[in-house]
Formats: sequence, structure tokens, C-alpha cells
Amino acid sequence: MKGNDSFQSARRNLTRHTPGRARFFNPTHPELFGTPDCDLVSPGFMQVTTIENNSGSNASQLPAPQRDALIKLLGDEDPTVYQAVKEKIISMGSDTQLWLKPYQVSNDAVLRRHAQEIVRHFDRELADTRFMAYCLQDESEIDLEKGALLMAQTEFPEINTAAYTALLDELAGELREWLALSDPKERLLVRVNQFLFEHKGFTGNMENYYDPENTFLNRVLDRRTGNPVSLCVVYTLVMRRLNFPVDAVGLPGHSVCRFRSATEEVYIDAFNLGKLLTREDCIAHLTRCKHEVREEYLQPMSARRVLARMCGNLEQIYLEMKRNEDASRVQRYLFALTR
Repeated sequence: MKGNDSFQSARRNLTRHTPGRARFFNPTHPELFGTPDCDLVSPGFMQVTTIENNSGSNASQLPAPQRDALIKLLGDEDPTVYQAVKEKIISMGSDTQLWLKPYQVSNDAVLRRHAQEIVRHFDRELADTRFMAYCLQDESEIDLEKGALLMAQTEFPEINTAAYTALLDELAGELREWLALSDPKERLLVRVNQFLFEHKGFTGNMENYYDPENTFLNRVLDRRTGNPVSLCVVYTLVMRRLNFPVDAVGLPGHSVCRFRSATEEVYIDAFNLGKLLTREDCIAHLTRCKHEVREEYLQPMSARRVLARMCGNLEQIYLEMKRNEDASRVQRYLFALTR
């Protein structure tokens, strides 16, 4: 009953009135959000204000009755109430996950969803910190596959990166068998492309080119589609497992792969089903798109540059979508990678 007393005590605060101070709470006006002297506001919002005034910011020190009151409010369907509770819990730090996680499997669908969202927020914060630290490392310490999977976790913190590494291993193993069984008289890259683009179905996402998921390695592997640079990453990671000399090349506006052996140099357009290109084709692309013909455009990108290119694409997509908070987050990665 003690927890319920805390809950009811917070509700009784709603009946208190200060003459001349009443204002309607409008969630579209953030300057009013969290104002403790509001009277005509959502009951849940005022309750959270009361709890906040009576407790510290350390989750481990929060009295059980107040914690129970927060959990009870977390099951409220009112978005204003949920936003206030969410901000309160987040302000208390990631230790709150310890008592939130059991509610991720609650029979109460609303409570379950809200608990999952808040835990995911903390997981994304951790992934953000981890990827940022990776971006700040020296060039020699940056691995393309690890970096791309850490980047994916900033949007999908729940993914098992080891599982995606295993999936790439599996693709390479199947490709090895495919090459062993295919006609050796046929050109190697033709056989590779038959496996990846015809047999496995990888393709450029022309229908929804600006979908953010086209950039994240996990979603590219899940859906077998992506943008030019992400498909180049998949192609490169699979081929390198078989010790083939393949790198990603950053032509302005369009990434491709380069296969270079002692006898030949071929460029592969992974976005366009592995179309094989010559060096002259790439130069023609530069000319057609009004770019200078620079040798650097035709040279392999380092792992750091590939990650920067992925972040640059994502930043522009988020800006176009008005997802400014996400754009700012990706800008920080880009700054770290290009410093």
C-alpha cells in the first residue's frame, strides 16, 4: 500500500491551486514543459513533477514507492504523461535499466512498449559512445567490418554483431564452393557476380534510394539491398575472405569496387548488379558528371574514408528527412573520422 500512497499523494497535488498562476500545459510549447507552478496540466505530468521534486537523480537511491509510482505511470497511454516519465527516468541515468528490464516482457502492452523504448534509448547511447571512440582511433586501428557493424549498432543497438560476421563468413564459404563448381573457363568476376547478384539476390535499392537503412550493414545483409557504398562494403568483405584483391573506390557521387591483380584492373559496380567497368569507364563517369579527372578518385578508400562516406550519406538523408537530432549525431561521427 505504501507505493499506492505515493501515487495518491502525487495526485492530491493536482487539487492545489495558486490564484493567478494557472496556465494550460501545451506540449507543443517546450518552454512550458516541466514548469512546476502549472496547475491545469495532465495529472500524470504533475505527478512526475512531484516525484522529481522529492527524489534525487540516482536511480539506486530512489525510494521503492516512488519507483513503483513511475512504473505505474509508464503504463499510461497519454503521450504527454509518457514523455514526462521518460525524461524523468532518463535523467536518472542508465542504472534505471536494472529495474526497467523486467517490464520489457510485461503482459501490459503499453508498459512493455514504453519500457523497451527507454531501455533502447540507453542502449543507443552506449552504442553511440562506443562508435565515437572507434572513429577517433588512428587509421591503423580501424577495421572496415568492425566499424560498419559498430555504426549499425548506433541505430540498431540490439543486433548481435558476431552473427553478422558469421553471415559474411557463410557467404564467403558458399562463394568458395560456387567457384569450385562453376566453369573455370568463365571469367572469375562473372562467376562471383552470378553468385552474389543472381543467386543471393543482392541489388541496389533504386526504388527507395534514400532509405536510411540502405546504409547500415546489418539491414543490407538482412534485405539484400542497399546503396552504392554499403553494397561495396559487402562485396569487399566477402571477397577479402577469399583473399581476392578487392577495395572500395569512392568516385564522386557513386562508390564502386576495384579488383586489381598482377594481370588486370577491373572496377565493379556493386549497386548495378556487379556491372564490370574499365578505368576508362570510370573516367568517362567523372567527365559526364562534370568532375575533374583526379587519380585519387580512382584509388582505393581507406576503412576510415569508407566509414566517413557512409556517415556523410546518412547525414544528408537525415537532414532531408528533418531528423535533425540524428543528423547532428552523425555529424559528430563524420567530424571524428575526418579530423
